[in-house]
Amino acid sequence: IEDIVSRLQDEKTGGVPIRTVKSFLSKIPSVVSGTDIVQWLMKNLCIDDTAEAIHLGSLIAAHGYFFPISDHVLTLKDDGTFYRFQVSHAIYLCKRTMQNKARLELADYEAENLARLQRAFARKWEFIFMQAEAQVKIDRKKDKVERKILDSQERAFWDVHRPVPGCVNTTEMDIRKCRRERNPHRVRKVRLRGTTCISFLNTQLDRHCIKMSKVADSLMGYTEQFMEYDPLVSSPEPSNPWISDDATYWDLEASKDPNQHRVKKWGFSLDEALRDPAGREQFLKFLESEFSSENLRFWLAVQDLKRQPLQDVATRAQEIWQEFLAEGAPSSINLDSHSYEVTSQNIKDPGRFSFEDAQEHIFKLMKSDSYSRFLRSSIYQDLLLARKKVTFPNVHAFTGANAPNA
Repeated sequence: IEDIVSRLQDEKTGGVPIRTVKSFLSKIPSVVSGTDIVQWLMKNLCIDDTAEAIHLGSLIAAHGYFFPISDHVLTLKDDGTFYRFQVSHAIYLCKRTMQNKARLELADYEAENLARLQRAFARKWEFIFMQAEAQVKIDRKKDKVERKILDSQERAFWDVHRPVPGCVNTTEMDIRKCRRERNPHRVRKVRLRGTTCISFLNTQLDRHCIKMSKVADSLMGYTEQFMEYDPLVSSPEPSNPWISDDATYWDLEASKDPNQHRVKKWGFSLDEALRDPAGREQFLKFLESEFSSENLRFWLAVQDLKRQPLQDVATRAQEIWQEFLAEGAPSSINLDSHSYEVTSQNIKDPGRFSFEDAQEHIFKLMKSDSYSRFLRSSIYQDLLLARKKVTFPNVHAFTGANAPNA
């Protein structure tokens, strides 16, 4: 492409004529018409079809070698549209904000890019703006015609490398990467031995992809959510049984008639609902009303299997298999093929954890489907509204000022 463009610009060897065109009350310097470019391509590259010549010229324009002076769309037209050849240099968007000319006003997407860059380089923005001011002062000293050419070349440069939203980016690469490839001596190459490289990649695979800030946010959210349920942090009503002789708190927690405090906790996660005996009972009641209780009954049976004496494990495992997973089972559950194959192999030598994969799969199914429907059901909503809310005071500030003998 560069060879074609250099031949296009060389008038001594038959290139296209670059001239200054007189317009109404003005002059347009250093331009060439689209028709001249199309005719030159057909003549010098032995192209018979005009459409093919226009297509080739549009590809050259899309890569920024020449551009229309009155349009941002980088295509070649076989008409009197004027084009100008590009030179390699860059600009700052803020240079255009300093010039009070309607034709140099920033478009919406350019203003958004400028605002984003200003946020990203907030600490260096004063220095960047000073550089832009210096370039503007230099440009003002140039001839009006030369300044006009430079303005159009700068705008066209960024039409290629930062195209209008919706246009194809023909460079397919960030300009900074292109600059690094043109200057390979600036890039420090690190050569690693095969074993070192493999060891490094294995280490990267084992790393967690979660940022520490996300971990901290999750920990803070979990702490704030469960703060009122921790008797060592919040003062419960009735009083904390660890520091008083009143065991009413434990009696309420063990009761099958849950208060709103416990019912609210079921909404935190499926684990919390299944950890509470009353929560399991209400969840099972809901599933039975929808004739889909086999998943929860299987999950509870596997949990019970893990607590069985060793001598009863094999028998109980076979019973679970026959009830939920065997062909023609009365309470058949829906397992994926992988979990079923693993469980089928495990049941040949049954143990406490033979159904681990199947149980995990069923738990995920309940969490994504049944549990969300349970929280929206009338059973859960009635329990949540019917129970009188238990009031908890604010968290104590454990400071010396609040101590009895402070």
